[in-house]
Amino acid sequence: MILEKQVAGLNQETLERFVLRARRAVGLRGMVNVLVTSSTAVRSLNRQFRRQNAETDVLSFPSMASPSKSRKQANLAGEVAISADIARQNSDQLGHAAGEEIKILALHGILHLAGFDHERDNGEMARKELKLRRALGLPAALIERAQFQRGQRSTLPRRTTRTTGARRTA
Repeated sequence: MILEKQVAGLNQETLERFVLRARRAVGLRGMVNVLVTSSTAVRSLNRQFRRQNAETDVLSFPSMASPSKSRKQANLAGEVAISADIARQNSDQLGHAAGEEIKILALHGILHLAGFDHERDNGEMARKELKLRRALGLPAALIERAQFQRGQRSTLPRRTTRTTGARRTA
């Protein structure tokens, strides 16, 4: 875990424990590295690796482990980069703690590392994220919020059904 930007209510140990719980809940083998950084840094990663010059809240980079890589690299499921700036904006708009928002984004990234893709899976990732969010005690899931923004039917509880600042994810 690398916390380049500090987030109120979140420290490295808390994030490590959450990522371990989320990995187990998802059934993802291998370690997950998480970087919590600025929007500028995440935008740069988005431009470099996805050729999209835009801010985003979370990016996932699955490991490309091969037999020739070291044992440590082979045990890496992937990496997740999170914008602390966007997490703070989202948490302010949704009325929950920024640390909770980082966890929501980490869970979303871990699901991508496990092979889920909300852009192509007919709602499978959204259903899984909703179930895991509830099991892990997190507020509204990222996909639910994005669907609500686009005017699609949502399963959000009434108290959180308002427009969010959630940005498109990778």
